[in-house]
Amino acid sequence: MRRWLALLVAATTSVVLIALLVPMALLIRAVAENGAMSRATAAAESVALAPNLSVDQAPLPVTVFLPDGRTTGVPAPRSDAVRLAATGRSVTAAVDGGREVLVSAQSPGGTAVVRVFVADAELMRGVPQAWLGLLGLGLALVVLGILLADRLALAVTRPVDGLARVSHRLAGGDLTARAEPGGPPEVRSVALALNRLADRIDDLLAAERESVADLSHRLRTPLTGLRLDAESLRDPEEAARLQARADDLERAVSAVIAEARRRSAGRGSCDATAVVGERVRFWSVLAEDQGREVSVSLPAAPLEVAVGAEDLAACVDALLGNVFAHTPEGTAMAVRLTRRDGGALLAVVDAGPGFGPSMLERGTSGGGSTGLGLDIARRTAESCGGRLAVSSPVGGGARVEVFLTVA
Repeated sequence: MRRWLALLVAATTSVVLIALLVPMALLIRAVAENGAMSRATAAAESVALAPNLSVDQAPLPVTVFLPDGRTTGVPAPRSDAVRLAATGRSVTAAVDGGREVLVSAQSPGGTAVVRVFVADAELMRGVPQAWLGLLGLGLALVVLGILLADRLALAVTRPVDGLARVSHRLAGGDLTARAEPGGPPEVRSVALALNRLADRIDDLLAAERESVADLSHRLRTPLTGLRLDAESLRDPEEAARLQARADDLERAVSAVIAEARRRSAGRGSCDATAVVGERVRFWSVLAEDQGREVSVSLPAAPLEVAVGAEDLAACVDALLGNVFAHTPEGTAMAVRLTRRDGGALLAVVDAGPGFGPSMLERGTSGGGSTGLGLDIARRTAESCGGRLAVSSPVGGGARVEVFLTVA
């Protein structure tokens, strides 16, 4: 934006300067020509009025055409303009290399003609220097305009860049991000509106947490009553069956409430090295039973990522579960966690049949499953501002990469 504003000001300033300096340059040339012609006319008249038509003191080349046909002074041809001036008229004519000023003068033998030659160099004396001065002034004004435009553009773009950074932080789940109002009034208004939006989101999340707590309290009472009713049944088997159903219902409700609370609480963080290592060890038991070779590469130091431990564990379980579900027994697999581009890159590679881009669609599966495994990984990555990438290596198989931002 700064560059475009600078180019706009440069173009506008150039157009204005051209509209002003070109007429001024033409005016300077016209003034110089008029001055040279005025000096030539004055020289011709002074020679015409001088005794004996003397040309010795003339500042410019002077030729006097006498009535008897003789010529004094600087040699010059007797042109049609000279013959016209001999009739008593003052004439100015253009000739090769300049102009000539012809003034008639009365002499004892008739009408003489005084010719003063003005060269092109005399007509343009001082004009190139004036034009160079105008050109330098124009360039200086263009540069000054660009510098001022850049300063003004910086005053506008800096607050806008700040708004963009705050917006990205809010989109990534950092609800503590706030914009600092600054710049033009319009930009300050946008910053205040963005801060109010962030405050409103905080209020809505607080209300959601309160609703979840209220839901937990409301459901506990009917579940307790249901369990008491089950215990009061005379048939022990029926009572045990209803008690088990009530326990299942309570666990399901508790899981839903815990999930809602976890979303309301905002983004968490965890040590990706520890979580990934623990989940790989868990799945390694099943891999050993199926004869799968598992290659693991983890950082030597802890790697904090902006994802909760439960979310990351679910992501790893979904990716490894896909390998076990969609590849034959004995298929090798590799799990790598590395630092990459200021974040963490989790890669799960297998030597199975691979899959197409449609596997990224929620609920789509090529192996009869629900098709939500990759969607879980994608949502986990996007919750912290990361991304999911799926590719097929050259030698076959599948590669799933989950990029996570650091905490």
